[in-house]
Amino acid sequence: MNDRVPPTAPVPLSSLLGHPALGLRQVAGGRERDTHVYLVHTSEMEDPVPYLLGGELLLSAGVHCPDATGAGTYWDRYVARTVEAGAAALGFGIAPVHDTVPPALIEACDRHGLPLVEVPRQTTFTAVASAVWDAMAERRHHELRRITEAQQSLATAAARPHPVPAVLRQLGQHLGGWTVLYGPDGAELSAAGPRPPEQVHTALGALAARLRSGPSSAAGTADGPAGERLHLTAYGLGGQAGPGDRRLALGVCAPRRDGADGAIVGVAVVLLALLTGRRTATAGTERTAALVRLLLGAEPAEVAGVLRRSLPRPGAAEPSVGDDGLWTVVRGRRRGRARDDGLLATAALAAGLGTPLVDLDGDEVSALLPGEAEVRAQPGWTLGAGAPVPAAELARGGAEAARALRRAVAERVPVVRHVPDRADGVASLVDPADAGALGRALLAPLDGAPALLETVRVWLSLHGSWDRTAVALDIHRNTVRQRIARAEALLEMDLSDADVRMELWFALKWR
Repeated sequence: MNDRVPPTAPVPLSSLLGHPALGLRQVAGGRERDTHVYLVHTSEMEDPVPYLLGGELLLSAGVHCPDATGAGTYWDRYVARTVEAGAAALGFGIAPVHDTVPPALIEACDRHGLPLVEVPRQTTFTAVASAVWDAMAERRHHELRRITEAQQSLATAAARPHPVPAVLRQLGQHLGGWTVLYGPDGAELSAAGPRPPEQVHTALGALAARLRSGPSSAAGTADGPAGERLHLTAYGLGGQAGPGDRRLALGVCAPRRDGADGAIVGVAVVLLALLTGRRTATAGTERTAALVRLLLGAEPAEVAGVLRRSLPRPGAAEPSVGDDGLWTVVRGRRRGRARDDGLLATAALAAGLGTPLVDLDGDEVSALLPGEAEVRAQPGWTLGAGAPVPAAELARGGAEAARALRRAVAERVPVVRHVPDRADGVASLVDPADAGALGRALLAPLDGAPALLETVRVWLSLHGSWDRTAVALDIHRNTVRQRIARAEALLEMDLSDADVRMELWFALKWR
C-alpha cells in the first residue's frame, strides 16, 4: 500500500465475507492472513491503475472483457496491474455479463495472491460499498472510544502515588504488550506486562539505543515465541537529542500497531516526558553553581539566594517579608518495600513536595522547601518537618526535622511538623543564659552518652511510652527501659515523678 491511502479505519475482508446480507464468497487469492480494505471503487476499465489509490476493494462485473474465457493472457495482465496499483482485493459481480467467475481470472488471482471475492447476482455493488462505509464508521467510533478511554486511564495513572509504573502498566494493558522505560544508560528503570523472549527484549533495547544518535523514535519487528510477528517501537522522551545528550526512552513490544495504538502511545509519551522531564537549563545551572560554591567553602547563607531563584513557585504569590530567606527541612523514611527505581521515586517526591532539592539515600530522604511551605503527606513515606529557619541555621532545622520524623514513626502518622516554643509561654519568663547554664549542669552526668540523652529526650516527648520510643529509635523496648534506668541512676532522679520529668524536659530544651 502506498502513502496516498487515506487515514480511514480499515475493514477486515473477513467481516465482509461474514456479512449475512451480502452473501460474498472468496474463490481465489491469499487466505493465510486477513486483508484490510480501506476504500471501495467500482471500475470497468481495462487498466484500473490510473484510478486506484491503494487498499481498495475493486468491484467489477467484467464488462471490459465479455469473453468468459478471457482471450489469451487478458485476465493475467488485468490482475497483475490491479496488484501493481495496490488494490486489497477484487470483487467480481455475477451479472449482467458473466454467469460465473471466469476460471482464467481465478487462476490469475491465485497466481498473483490477490483475494478474489464472488459477488452474487442479488447483491448490488452499492450494497457492498454501503456495508464497507458502515463498518468503517463503526470501527472509527470504536477507535475513538478506545482512544478516549485510554487517555482517561493514562491520565488517572499519572496522578497516582507511583505515576511512571502506573502509566506503563496502563499502556501495556491497552496495547496488550510489554512496556519498558529505559534510563539514559540503557538500563531498565521500570517495566510492565508479559516480558518477551530474550531475543525480542534485546532487539527492543537496541532500538532504544539508536535514539541516542538523534532520532525521536525507531521501529522494527521481531518473531514472538509462537511465531507471531511482534511490533517493536522506541520513543525518546524530552525532545530531539543533541550531541552528547542522554535521555530516557519508552520501549513498546505489542502484537499489533494501528492508528489507535499510535494515538494511545502518543499520550503515554507526553505523560512520561512530563513525569520524568528535567527542570529548565537555567534552574539546573543555578543549582549546580550553588553546589560548587558550597563545595568550595561558601556559607549556606551565601548560596541560599541562588537556590531560591532556581525553585519554581507555581501558583504561589510573592513571598512575604517574614518568609524571605527561610527554609523548611524535611526528613523522611520509606514505609514498606521500594516499588520503583530511585530516579522515579526522587521525581515523585520532588513533584509531591514541590521542590527539586531532594536527596534520596536508600529508604531515607531529605529535602529543602523554601519558606513556610506546606508539607503534604507522600504515599509510602513517613515525614518529619522542622520549623522554617534561615540558611545559616539549616543544621538546627535538620535536627528538628529528624525529631519530628521519629515522632511521626512512633505515632504512626504520615507527617509531623515541629512546633517551636511559644515566645510568650512560661519559658519566656526565664533568662535564656541562666536556663542554659542550669540545663547543662543538670544534664552533665549524661555528657559523653549521646544515646542515653537522645533516648531520654524521645521518651519524654512521647509521654513515657516504651513502645513508641522503641519504634521511633528503632531499638527494642527492653533497650529503652535499660537506657532510661541507666539515665535515672546517673542523674539520680526518679523519672516516674511528673515534676522531675517536667524539670528534665525544660533542661533538655534549654541545654
